[in-house]
Amino acid sequence: MNDSRRPGHPPGGQVLVEVSGCSEGDAQAVFEALRDFFPSDRGAADTPHRASDTHPTVWAATFDVQGGPGTAGRRRLTAPVTVDVHGGYHAVDQVRDTLAAAFAVEVVGSASGDQENELQLRLESG
Repeated sequence: MNDSRRPGHPPGGQVLVEVSGCSEGDAQAVFEALRDFFPSDRGAADTPHRASDTHPTVWAATFDVQGGPGTAGRRRLTAPVTVDVHGGYHAVDQVRDTLAAAFAVEVVGSASGDQENELQLRLESG
């Protein structure tokens, strides 16, 4: 079987989620909303920590979304959050739909490939 996935990109049922432009608590709220429905490579005790006070921090986690989207309860953010979602089309849609149940979601950018989709989302408390 020929596996043509690019290195560093998750397979079809997995989605890479990158959270930036926010506090540790807001990053944790995003990861918790997704972790309520999808297994992740970040455990609940693996809370985001800022690496530097002078450089931007990007937190990343991979989620296995093969179980389908969830309907998370509404969550609060202290400020808008930027989230980049990378993966297969259906898997990215499942993450976006799950986040939309927890936050107000605006799609601010996208890039489509043959088998992958990338979305940049802006999340706010809804």
